[in-house]
Amino acid sequence: MSASPRRQVVIIGAGPVGVTAALLLARHGVHSLLLERHRDIYPLPRAVVADDEICRILQSVGIHEEFAAVSRPAPGLRLLDPRHRLITEFPRSPHGHHGFAETNMFDQPELERLLRDALTRRPECELWSGVEAVSVTQPTDPTAGIQVTFRRDGSDEEEHLWADAVLGCDGAASLTRQAIGAVWEDLHFEESWRVIDVRTSRPVHSWEGAEQICCATRPATYMRVGEDRYRWEFRLDADEQLDGADGRKRLRELVAPWVDLPADGPQDDDFQVIRQAQYTFRARLADRWRRGRIFLLGDAAHLTPPFVGQGLCSGLRDAYNLTWKLARVLRQGAHESLLDTYESERKPHARHLIRVAVAVGWAMTGGQDHGAAVRRAVVGTACRIPGVTAAVSRDLSPALSAGPLVRRRSRLTGRQLAGTICPQPRVRHEGEQVRLDDVLGTSFTVLSAMPPTARMTAVATALGTPPIHIDDLGDDGTLATWLAGGRSDAVLLRPDRVVMDTVPAGTGDFTGTAAWAPLLHTSRPAPDARAVLPPRSTTP
Repeated sequence: MSASPRRQVVIIGAGPVGVTAALLLARHGVHSLLLERHRDIYPLPRAVVADDEICRILQSVGIHEEFAAVSRPAPGLRLLDPRHRLITEFPRSPHGHHGFAETNMFDQPELERLLRDALTRRPECELWSGVEAVSVTQPTDPTAGIQVTFRRDGSDEEEHLWADAVLGCDGAASLTRQAIGAVWEDLHFEESWRVIDVRTSRPVHSWEGAEQICCATRPATYMRVGEDRYRWEFRLDADEQLDGADGRKRLRELVAPWVDLPADGPQDDDFQVIRQAQYTFRARLADRWRRGRIFLLGDAAHLTPPFVGQGLCSGLRDAYNLTWKLARVLRQGAHESLLDTYESERKPHARHLIRVAVAVGWAMTGGQDHGAAVRRAVVGTACRIPGVTAAVSRDLSPALSAGPLVRRRSRLTGRQLAGTICPQPRVRHEGEQVRLDDVLGTSFTVLSAMPPTARMTAVATALGTPPIHIDDLGDDGTLATWLAGGRSDAVLLRPDRVVMDTVPAGTGDFTGTAAWAPLLHTSRPAPDARAVLPPRSTTP
């Protein structure tokens, strides 16, 4: 491999988070190089759940229609007692806030293939497979860039790249996390579970969503993933085997509440175990997510138990939050402190979701202590209170707290919109019905329920886009209702569709520009991205 020029961004790890980050950067004209130690996509299933916010991110990289073809909406989650009697249900809508079904089941290798295919269509992206990063070093001089040392598969020779920024999307055993000196904060959950993925033509007795069996001795999770694909998760001891004749009988006993199998256990011709793996579910959070322009994303930054299906979702949110900010710094000369808002916004959100997952894990599976029965009883009672299950579902995507890029106001002005994500209805554009983000693109946006004032127009123009009067969008009233509920005449949306600031009803003006404008200040024109790097290649 010959010496390589300096790169704008090097991404270590080409899993879903790394590839999504590369595609998002490409939308902003930023070139990236992905280093992936494996030659091809890992072929076995892992993540299986994506919510509507994640589908919206997939829309932003152009694969939402293909993803819809390989995924299936699910109606929600049911909690069952050990005798499989309903405790409560958390319903999920087929039409969520973001314009997609609120819960979608999928096979991770299929999603990764869609992302990889999209990567080949972007000249801003390079993927080097069979290349393992071995160190990441940031010199004292920040202008020197970041050195990434790597080896090709089958070679002991170390080679070097220099980058303006490095994204560590390299998983729980992250090299990048070690490079920035980050350590895990333990959030106090650790259990060993067996995950079993199955393809079967046999009738499966269950509803179309997920089921959590709340049991102190044998908690379990069931999910229908695809047309003939199912997943079971059981808390098993490490020495409990499901292979061989005895193992097949044990597996038959475990899945008996859902599917009838022969007395000697399942056979591959009509009940194929695609994969079984022993996992230790952990709750951990890196104490720091950034040093200079080296960043952690996904499992490199946070680990969560799977009970609310937010592991992969959190990683894609990391990419969506960081990439537009990094692009603005690299291409438009925004203030370096804009990058500080990545950790300050994403880390509390990730911590919150991990705590929700831990709470669900302890309450629903009961744990293994004397308080298990009490916890299950309390949860069962609480979930029967009107509105509680809906509140828990909403809590999976709470508003961002006030900060440099979120100007929150007194609650006396109405429901807080700042820090929340704008809904995505269907709108009219050039004679066709499309989703809102297809019109907004990658820019900041001022959405107004009234004819834009001179001040609104000035704010929007300074950020590179004209204001939009919602009457011109011709939606079904979703945006007007949303703005009215927040007692706002207009909102300023960030490129990730988070509400950055609002114009309270009757005031006619944004008042927070003094706080956030310096972060977004453009000190130089955007360069021609095509001049930064040579044409994309897919091999080292």
